Amino acid sequence: MAVDVWLDSVQAFDRIPSLSAAIVQGDRIVWSRGYGTLDAARSIPSGPDTVYSICSISKLFTSISLMQLWEKGLVKLDEPITTYLPWAKLKPVEEDSLPITLRSALTHSAGLPRESDFPYWTGPGNPFPTHEQIVSRIGDQQPLWEASRRYQYSNLGLTLVGETVAAVSGVSFGDYSQSHVLEPLGLKDTHPFMPMPLYGKRLAVGWGAIKRDGTRDLLKPFDTRGIGPAAGYTSTVEDLGRFAIWQFRLLRSGQPEVLKASTLAEMQRVQFTDPDWKVTRGLGFQIRRKGDSTYVGHSGDCPGYHTALVMRPATETAVVGMLTGAEQPSVYADAIFELLDKRKAFSFKGAPPVNVDLAAYTGRYGGQPWTSDVALMPWAGGLAMLSLPSTDPAGSLSFWKPKGNDIFRRVRDDGSEADDLRFERDAAGKVVRYIQFSNPREKIGTFGARP
Repeated sequence: MAVDVWLDSVQAFDRIPSLSAAIVQGDRIVWSRGYGTLDAARSIPSGPDTVYSICSISKLFTSISLMQLWEKGLVKLDEPITTYLPWAKLKPVEEDSLPITLRSALTHSAGLPRESDFPYWTGPGNPFPTHEQIVSRIGDQQPLWEASRRYQYSNLGLTLVGETVAAVSGVSFGDYSQSHVLEPLGLKDTHPFMPMPLYGKRLAVGWGAIKRDGTRDLLKPFDTRGIGPAAGYTSTVEDLGRFAIWQFRLLRSGQPEVLKASTLAEMQRVQFTDPDWKVTRGLGFQIRRKGDSTYVGHSGDCPGYHTALVMRPATETAVVGMLTGAEQPSVYADAIFELLDKRKAFSFKGAPPVNVDLAAYTGRYGGQPWTSDVALMPWAGGLAMLSLPSTDPAGSLSFWKPKGNDIFRRVRDDGSEADDLRFERDAAGKVVRYIQFSNPREKIGTFGARP
């Protein structure tokens, strides 16, 4: 419930038009939900089946497509990319350089410019180039520096990976991905294009960044055209949850399924480290360390849409977030992992909590003028308290152990008990407020079910 309560507040306080999230544990999507609305009139509730542009998460599907061809011996990762795309020859750099290869494109270490030389990330309309335009312009572009020296994220690089899939397979990258990756994985809501018949019905409309007056501009839909291999896919949080489940299952079982387990493991292994040691990349995958844990996945940013798929293979846990606007769901994903870890590791010390009906105390309480509201929710047989809004939900929680007679006691980090929280009821026996340090806070709402 803590994740649900917090994300509900994030959507409300940040005025995010549409927000969807899912949590995966092992072979199951254990939780998923949507917040806000997906259409321009703001009348259709968002859900876990709402479709969003996933932008750069597309790169994972393009990378998997290429690695299938690699498994068949049809491509070599360390061969110059011009072996498969003779037209993909940039102006040479003056310094001595290794060739631009598929491996360096997959790891964003090829020294390639970030983009094909067109202004498609600015409006109006986001004029993405066609395949023909990319081909015609690439000869006039020059690498930023020598290949395999430094990290530079490149949509052009993954576009060339997708072009290689098309050139070697003989079909478009989208058709190849549809028949060899998406359909075998049962990802029925994932497409290598924008499904416009669903626009404003299940496909969320895109919104710009929030302005000083609190409003957002409604953005027009876009077609990534030639940049599709790097940024053109759409999906739902539940479909990307299934995508994560497949990866956990493949690595656990070792049985080939779309890819060999060894291939996926190689894709999720660090293949390139930037000289500053701050960026590590796999084959298509983002890889990072936080504490003692390794996280893999990808994020995506397109006009009006921002998404994140974050997986922790060691615990087979994944968090998926998608939204419209300009906020970053990868930040929310990290916070959700922290909440999950905190809940798993927590238990009240000493005598077990008194058995009480926690639902009676659960809800939102007034917090003005110090905070907007205070959420109380069940936690390990007691209550957790969170003042909202919060940018650090796991670090801001306090925990309360029931003592009976509508009294709870705060528990310190060392497990000892501190001050009291006393609840009062109305004549009908319904909890209407709590009193802390002699100050009452009125109950102002409950956490109701949403679509």
